[in-house]
Amino acid sequence: MAKGANAFRSISEAADEVGAPQHVLRFWETKFPFVTPVKRAGGRRFYRPQDIAVLKGVRRLLHDEGLTIKGVLKLHAENGIGRVTGSEGVAPAPTAAAMPSSDALDLARLRDRLDAARTRLLAALDA
Repeated sequence: MAKGANAFRSISEAADEVGAPQHVLRFWETKFPFVTPVKRAGGRRFYRPQDIAVLKGVRRLLHDEGLTIKGVLKLHAENGIGRVTGSEGVAPAPTAAAMPSSDALDLARLRDRLDAARTRLLAALDA
C-alpha cells in the first residue's frame, strides 16, 4: 500500500525517493542547517514532504548542477530555500500594498484592535 503524499517518510523511504543513500542524507543534515527532519524517540528520522523537496533540491544542485556544499549554502543564504527546492517561481503571498484598499483598512483596524487587547492583557498581568 502506497503512502499518501503528505505522509512522513522513514530515512530509507526518503533515500529511495531522493535517489541518495541514507548515509548521505545523514551527512547533509550536518552540513545544511535547512535539512531538518523530525526526530522521534530513539533518534529515528521522519521526513515531511517539504523535507523531501529540500533534499531533492540539494541533490539536484550538488549532483546535476555541480555546486559544492559551500555553493549550496551560499545560494541558500542569498536566495532562500525557494532556490534550493526549485520553487522560487512560486508567487509569494499578497502583501497589504497589493490588496484592495478596503481589505488593507480592515487588516489595519484588526491589527489595532489586537494591539489594544495585548496592551490590556499585559497591564492585567502586571497588576
